[in-house]
Amino acid sequence: MNGAKFHAWKGSRFSIAVLILAFTGIFLWTWETNPFVTTLQSAKFRLHSSDYVVHDQKYVPSSVPSTEMKRNDEQKSNSMSSEDSKRIGNNSSSSPTDLTASFTPQSEDKNGDGKDGIFSSKTKDCNYAKGRWVADKSRPLYSGFGCKQWLSGMWACRLTDRTDFSYEGYRWQPNNCKIKDFDASKFLRRMQDKTIAFIGDSLGRQQFQSLMCMATEGEWRIDVEDVGVQYGLVKRRGAIRPDGWAYRFSNTNTTILYYWSASLADLEPLNVKDRATDVAMHLDRAPVFMRKFLHRFNALVLNTGHHWNSGKIQGNRWVMYVNGKPIQDRKLQDIANAKNFTIHSVVRWLDSQLLHHPQLKAFFRTISPRHFRNGDWNTGGSCDNTIPLTGGSKVTKNESSDPVIADAVKGTNIKLLDITAISELRDEAHISRYSVKPTQGVNDCLHWCLPGIPDTWNEILIAQL
Repeated sequence: MNGAKFHAWKGSRFSIAVLILAFTGIFLWTWETNPFVTTLQSAKFRLHSSDYVVHDQKYVPSSVPSTEMKRNDEQKSNSMSSEDSKRIGNNSSSSPTDLTASFTPQSEDKNGDGKDGIFSSKTKDCNYAKGRWVADKSRPLYSGFGCKQWLSGMWACRLTDRTDFSYEGYRWQPNNCKIKDFDASKFLRRMQDKTIAFIGDSLGRQQFQSLMCMATEGEWRIDVEDVGVQYGLVKRRGAIRPDGWAYRFSNTNTTILYYWSASLADLEPLNVKDRATDVAMHLDRAPVFMRKFLHRFNALVLNTGHHWNSGKIQGNRWVMYVNGKPIQDRKLQDIANAKNFTIHSVVRWLDSQLLHHPQLKAFFRTISPRHFRNGDWNTGGSCDNTIPLTGGSKVTKNESSDPVIADAVKGTNIKLLDITAISELRDEAHISRYSVKPTQGVNDCLHWCLPGIPDTWNEILIAQL
């Protein structure tokens, strides 16, 4: 009898212990997933894992009609006639070059195990746009305070009133390969006697400034020489800034440059003596700068997208031209169609030129997402979130979130630098309402704080080189 009571008492005590453990587990789980609690943890030492992932939704820039996303492969193949392709190819002012040495950065891996480099050891099977953001206590890659020589003050969020910098504490981890830690000295050694060129809009300029800060480790360097004049990148009279910048690291003869070409169309003032003149926007011609200096480049990164809207086109006094004449075709007058035509024109021309420039690796970067909520930049739109990865940490889909660029480079030797979906998850990393010179009521939910997301774009670029 006493034995039975003892076993009954022992069984009930075991049940109570199980219940206590279960309630404790539930409490800890809810505590750890509470958004308020996560803000108390250092971003550099925590991994914010979310059940939300980016699957197959398409990112559609708010300034571009949604019809642009309905293009299919058949439309792509018909977007330019063979005559257009030949005409664009003949516009090149570049001639075949004698720089025939192939660009093979992996050749310096003396041990054959990839340990000497900063490049991924498994590039063929890797979809760099598929993976997750993970916390990394070694971030950021450079100081936002120290990189004043290369970084525009308006993008250096450490110099603003912003107090939360948890967005700096993450790196991108692809699923099928590992991007090796960036090492500035190894990068410059691999890029010895080579030139990296960025051609595109202000987001391309951010990527350029990011790479300059990465390569210098955010420090002033006496061995970096301004060689912009060699590329005609000087400030014109009356201009706010030069059309671009070019810097050379004298120790390795590595050059990094940027040229402003927001639309990638060739721009030609109709009256060079009149500053208020209309500008011919030749949709079927690559920019003169690209055609003139292509033979000097070893890596080229193109981007466009955010200037393809009526406000920018009218504000810049751009008049769309094809075949040397103003466009009469109503379909091509549609901004989305004009953008697609221009992208395909530039891609086909560049792809044809790669045969003459075997040293060159070309990339087309997908569009950088905007995160304006409840309006646009001029109508009260904002991006106030400061908690990293509230929309999820993973990208699981295989297709690009920028099908326009992806379709254009398909079947060519131009590589896709696919950054749209991974950047879409980082709405907290924009400049937002913080600025060195804040404008009342205006938020910048287009450009990124630096150090920040464009650093990841460059890490993916370097891995694909």
